[in-house]
Amino acid sequence: MILVFKLLSTPFLILCLTLLSRRFGPAVGGLLMGIPLVTGPVSVFTALENGAAFARHAAVGNLVGQVSTCIFCFVYARAARRFNCWVSMIAGVCAFFLATFVWNLASWTFAQAIGLLLAALLLLSFLTKPVNMEALAGIAPRWDLPARMIVSTGFVFLITLSTRYLGPQLSGLVAPFPVFVLVLAMFTHHQRGAPAAANLLRGVIVGSFSFAAFFTVVALALSDGWLPFAYAFATLSSMATTSAIYLGTRATPFFGATPLIGPVAVARLSPNILREDGSP
Repeated sequence: MILVFKLLSTPFLILCLTLLSRRFGPAVGGLLMGIPLVTGPVSVFTALENGAAFARHAAVGNLVGQVSTCIFCFVYARAARRFNCWVSMIAGVCAFFLATFVWNLASWTFAQAIGLLLAALLLLSFLTKPVNMEALAGIAPRWDLPARMIVSTGFVFLITLSTRYLGPQLSGLVAPFPVFVLVLAMFTHHQRGAPAAANLLRGVIVGSFSFAAFFTVVALALSDGWLPFAYAFATLSSMATTSAIYLGTRATPFFGATPLIGPVAVARLSPNILREDGSP
């Protein structure tokens, strides 16, 4: 069930996130990636297949694992200042797995996990500043969206197969591997430059507060008898957190970049610029 869900949902989510990032800017796309779009439903399937106790334990691993995702974002954004998308990707992935290796050496309680994640989010949000950038225009190649969907689905397939042989803690640590972030960051970096990628990655870090809200509810409230209610409340908590972050930061420099295509960007660009589909 988990594998089928991931393989079916990944291309659709990548499509939606790409279009939203182009319309509203990379920072908003990153903010939306802080929501557990895949990890959350996978937690539901985990609870159905293995019981609430296993899912609660995995949720603690998810919280710690999200720290690794934020470290990936931070390292990639720093590397992107000097290197291309491939070198930045390798640096970020190495940082993710190094952090995962370190976290797996300890046995984590919920209090330790949420404390580590919140401390990391506050620190990395402070260290990763929004980057001001001019609106960019251009026509994405026709293969762009299919390539994003195929690459992300392949990553998800490999990671899901590997987690079958891991225990609940390590599977929870590996589950937040930033497939969507990696794919969108690399394509954004390659097509729009390091500043756009940095804003997207900062959005993921700040948006991870909604990830923390979701799995806090799962870790504390999930039980076999109250499973639907716990996940419904976790979803509401995550969405409310994302909405609060967006409303609290949209008037600040957090969003730094102007959308690629949209009313603001088009007004600042030549009227002869073509949209992605080739129309004026």
